[in-house]
Amino acid sequence: MSILAVLGRVVLTFFAETGRLSRFAATSVMHCFTPPYFPGLLFSQMMKIGYYSLPVVGLTAFFTGGVLALQIYIGGTRFNAESIVPTIVVLGITRELGPVIGGLMVAGRVSAAIAAEIGTMRVTEQIDALTTLSTNPFDYLIAPRLIAAILTLPMLVFIGDVIGVMGGYIVATQTLDFNSAIYLKNTMDFVEVGDVTSGLWKAAVFGFVIALMGCFHGYFSRGGAQGVGNATTYAVVSASILILATNYVMTSVLFSE
Repeated sequence: MSILAVLGRVVLTFFAETGRLSRFAATSVMHCFTPPYFPGLLFSQMMKIGYYSLPVVGLTAFFTGGVLALQIYIGGTRFNAESIVPTIVVLGITRELGPVIGGLMVAGRVSAAIAAEIGTMRVTEQIDALTTLSTNPFDYLIAPRLIAAILTLPMLVFIGDVIGVMGGYIVATQTLDFNSAIYLKNTMDFVEVGDVTSGLWKAAVFGFVIALMGCFHGYFSRGGAQGVGNATTYAVVSASILILATNYVMTSVLFSE
């Protein structure tokens, strides 16, 4: 019976946390569409989430595109299909690797920062002070971060797509002896608008997930510095897992035909 009791506690805890997260997400989304608004905070968060994440996303995308071109070429030579390199690189980057790897990189940087910032405000009672001053924490802390992440992640992923395709192009033309004009022609012939926009839709959802996980774990952190440290860890892990799970669901929906 003790095993069943442990299993029951795990299941009940899971559903309780799922319900709390769902209520938090619904409340956060509602406050994104209701005044008051804080444009200064929104712009500040867009800079922190988007602009300052650009170097890590750009470098990751460049090397991902390069290694993707190299691996596809190595595999294609076994079947005399080296010409598929530009096609697979551009489709792989725009559809999957661009948004997923970009989202994971931003999750590691932004979710932890948001959770640490809001968690510190929670344990030092600054959030309680905001409530005392008649300022809703969801309006002042949560909504600007959610909106900023949703707006900036597609921009980051689009730039990452361009850099990733460029990384594959450089490796293919400088290392693998591809003709530059033919490589670019094959890339432009096979990529479609839907391939790019599907990745941008994914990026917007990933931005919501990243900001939501950081805000959620930071908002409910307890126990001083150790609690804040745990909140940052939980935020990054949960955001990364949800990004991968959400990517699978969205891929199934967007490319079901």
